[in-house]
Amino acid sequence: MSAVVWVDGTLYPANEPILSASNHGVTVGDGVFETLAVKDGDPFALTRHLVRLQYSLDRMGMQAVDIPTVRQGIREVLEANPTEVARLRITVVSGSGPMGSVRGTGKPNVIIWGGPGSAPLRCRAVRAPWRRNERSAIAGVKSTSYAENVVMAQFAARQDADEALVANTFGYLCEGTGSNVFIERRGEVVTPPLSSGCLAGITRGLVLEWAAKVGMPVRVAAPGELEMGVLDEVRQGDAFAAVSSSTRGLAPIVWLDGADVHEGPLLRRVSEMYESRAKAEHDPPPPRTRSAV
Repeated sequence: MSAVVWVDGTLYPANEPILSASNHGVTVGDGVFETLAVKDGDPFALTRHLVRLQYSLDRMGMQAVDIPTVRQGIREVLEANPTEVARLRITVVSGSGPMGSVRGTGKPNVIIWGGPGSAPLRCRAVRAPWRRNERSAIAGVKSTSYAENVVMAQFAARQDADEALVANTFGYLCEGTGSNVFIERRGEVVTPPLSSGCLAGITRGLVLEWAAKVGMPVRVAAPGELEMGVLDEVRQGDAFAAVSSSTRGLAPIVWLDGADVHEGPLLRRVSEMYESRAKAEHDPPPPRTRSAV
């Protein structure tokens, strides 16, 4: 199939040039985005993704976008290829601007891409030699300023891995380039806290919420609890690890820094629980409130 792109209310072929060379999203990466899996024709966890999109726009100081219009754009993209869209990406860039960091006053562009997509069911990971700045101005924002992640992903690819795991500036386990991390040890599963600088992943949040509902021992680690050395425990077989993202679900790490490692039995059960709940509930409401978006 040919991927389809919806831009500001109009559908285009994915390879058609749309944005101007002066768009601030092109010149300095001034934008935010969300990537969604499509399950049985429905965008999975759409409401949660739109809530996070609004959060990222607010954190970036960008103009708001009309969420009902975004929803309509998604419907049009799905209707254009009703059985073949496996992944959606919503991107909002700030529009035309000067050739510098100061943002212009133009209207943001909303771009919705729909097309094929798949992610590895198992993860091959390496430790990145760089650190995530948990005190960055855009820590926790799903920003299109992704060059740092590109460098780390290329580092992983050169070692025949598909993900790079990174520490924060204190040396604590933070996240992957496009995923959150879960560690199984001592009979429970823990994931780094948001204070580590990691993204508040949609899958991460659902795993924590759904596991709590069924009484599975999954929790957020205390600040400083997960040092990067926990990955040595994974290599030695004393702990296990998995990564999570909207396209991966909860995928076990089976290869780490050049060595095969085992899948965690508790993590396997958590993954099965997640997939079962996700199949039954395509748009779980955000926690504490059923947002209007």
